[in-house]
Amino acid sequence: MGKIKSKQVKRSARELVKKGVVFSGSFEDNKKVLGMTMPSKKIRNQMAGYLAKLKKTELRKAQ
Repeated sequence: MGKIKSKQVKRSARELVKKGVVFSGSFEDNKKVLGMTMPSKKIRNQMAGYLAKLKKTELRKAQ
């Protein structure tokens, strides 16, 4: 079982996607995109992981 992400992480990630920020299926790439805006390292990493998971599932659904 994986860890459960907080509502804050999920809500913030979805808002960034709606604003048009481009993310990829790679955790490292997402971490670099969020690096300048996130004050907390822990929250940045959680959001980067959640966004990578979202993009991977989005790509699977498209196929």
